Amino acid sequence: MQQEAVSCRMSGAAGEPGAPGAITLEDLDSMAEEQSPDSAYHSNGCSQDDDAEQERLLSYWQSVGRGHQVDVPRDMAEPIQQLTRNNQHQERESIPFTLIHRKEKFGEVLYEKRQYGKAKWACIKMQEEQYEQSICLGFMKLMKYICEQNSSGLYLGMTIPIVTLVHTNETHSEITRSVTVAYYLPELLQEQPPQPYDSDIIIEEWPPTVVYTRSFRGVTNEDSIMREINFLAELLESPELCLQNIFIVAGYTNPAAANRHNEIWFLQRP
Repeated sequence: MQQEAVSCRMSGAAGEPGAPGAITLEDLDSMAEEQSPDSAYHSNGCSQDDDAEQERLLSYWQSVGRGHQVDVPRDMAEPIQQLTRNNQHQERESIPFTLIHRKEKFGEVLYEKRQYGKAKWACIKMQEEQYEQSICLGFMKLMKYICEQNSSGLYLGMTIPIVTLVHTNETHSEITRSVTVAYYLPELLQEQPPQPYDSDIIIEEWPPTVVYTRSFRGVTNEDSIMREINFLAELLESPELCLQNIFIVAGYTNPAAANRHNEIWFLQRP
């Protein structure tokens, strides 16, 4: 993950409500909260109830998508339904790391230095007209892989954070259009990851990596990401020890939330 030759690293970003943005796993949280105990999720499993639930969930996602100027195709109905059901019953597995150092000032955590181990990730490169569209379309492809469209035929389980690898231009003034969306394979699947049916998704093994990371709250868009990159660069004693044009945005909470939790990651050079 430290080498620029490694094409994929880590995503989850969304724009402000009403602006172009990404639909992510976390949008399902608010949908789950809206469902009543009498909803199809708690039904006896007959196909009529399943169909009704699937249509309701798809309609919800399409409504969210329209608000973000993103189309959610009908073939996403089944993956959305699976992810919603499993999201209510299973805790999301966090990506393991070792904390090396924490820099604080007046009780505030300025940044952390962490060690992430070697791991396998499902990655997809996207290059849409808008950054948020790339994130959305990439995540929907990964959703299908997670939701049974893989060689095991099983639901794989969600992990957090969902991460996005972003590049900056030569002047470090803006993010380039090309992004990579990536999903950390759960620990039980690390040795033998199921293969995706979608040839655009690549399983990659990333080497052990040291990252410098800072949390931030609120929206994740081109402006906020560049602001956080510049802010963390100012805080680090030796930012030149990190890669200068590759960064990671990690998303942990519902992008529709007003105070969502994100992180910006700098990758230490080998």
